[in-house]
Amino acid sequence: MALSQSVPFSATELLLASAIFCLVFWVLKGLRPRVPKGLKSPPEPWGWPLLGHVLTLRKNPHLALSRMSQRYGDVLQIRIGSTPVLVLSGLDTIRQALVRQGDDFKGRPDLYSSTLITDGQSLTFSPDSGPVWAARRHLAQNALNTFSIASDPASSYSCYLEEHVSKEAEALISRLQELMAGPGHFDPYNQVVVSVVNVIGAMCFGQHFPESSDEMLSLVKNTHEFVETASSGNPVDFFPILRYLPNPALQRFKAFNQRFLRFLRKTVQEHYQDFDKNSVQDIMGALFKYSKKGPRASGNLIPQEKIVNLVNDIFGAGFDTVTTAISWSLMYLVTKPEIQRKIQKELDTMIGRGRRPRLSDRPQLPYLKAFILETFRHSSFLPFTIPHSALCASQVGLTLTSMTLLASNFANAEPSAWNAF
Repeated sequence: MALSQSVPFSATELLLASAIFCLVFWVLKGLRPRVPKGLKSPPEPWGWPLLGHVLTLRKNPHLALSRMSQRYGDVLQIRIGSTPVLVLSGLDTIRQALVRQGDDFKGRPDLYSSTLITDGQSLTFSPDSGPVWAARRHLAQNALNTFSIASDPASSYSCYLEEHVSKEAEALISRLQELMAGPGHFDPYNQVVVSVVNVIGAMCFGQHFPESSDEMLSLVKNTHEFVETASSGNPVDFFPILRYLPNPALQRFKAFNQRFLRFLRKTVQEHYQDFDKNSVQDIMGALFKYSKKGPRASGNLIPQEKIVNLVNDIFGAGFDTVTTAISWSLMYLVTKPEIQRKIQKELDTMIGRGRRPRLSDRPQLPYLKAFILETFRHSSFLPFTIPHSALCASQVGLTLTSMTLLASNFANAEPSAWNAF
């Protein structure tokens, strides 16, 4: 005989009770002190319960934070969900945190989106900042610096980088001239990013880089799928439930990182098949020289499996920022033709049209140098840096999002080099 047992609560009541418990827990968590006892909390604008300042930031967070900084100062705190975020703005404040106290703020927060980049092993996005991380970062920097200044004895160029840039500049000019012969108007971004990737690819992989492959071109043209999701303040990093809801942008981000990682692994493997330690001609070769097979490093050697992670940071970090810098320069030249004519006049006078400019010509081109430096100062490549987290004990638990100087901040500044134009 079956025994029936009455259930004291219905499924709806249990679900409601669970929701209320989670809500109360979330509220109490948000009310906990966010700074250690005895320290002063940064000023914080009013934010919505549970949501924090998400609705205030909206689609243009850099503009919202710029307005907040004008009212609350260069150091303020906001909340994204229940997570406190320290926002820095202003040149002196950012320099103090990221330069003078760089070791205190060199950490990275443990964000969900970072785990999707190079399987969570990226040096740039990883929360790890220990001695192993520092050693690998030093190795990557040395390899990059070496091939930025090293040169081929048989070449007339001062370094490999100048050689790659000069040759790719010729190809870019040819492509732009073909477009001008057609419709006469076009967006140069896609052409510029292809050239920048070709230069970085040649520096990293040498002759093994597939410059015009369909796979490479497809990745390059979809880099916005990475930039949009990897930017600071992504809601998926602060609202875990968004990871399980339909999220087309997050799915595109995952797919892009998987495709990019497969592309790098394939290219690295092809390079390793004919690697000669006595003839190192690119960054990959330099990394192979200090690598070993197996999952663990020994001495000054690193596992070969980690080389993909290193080259991902070198290759991936450069092309978007450099492309953006060149795009800003082109925009200023197009909108200010008088500056374009002065630069061309200086080039014609000091170098002539018989050859292309070289790095050794910089002392003879002060006007061009001033234009480049002023472009860096006047423009804004990205409104935010990659999020930082503090490592010193007094700041444990605070996520630092460093806001770079925005273009709107320069509206009140008197441009120095720009006046020369």
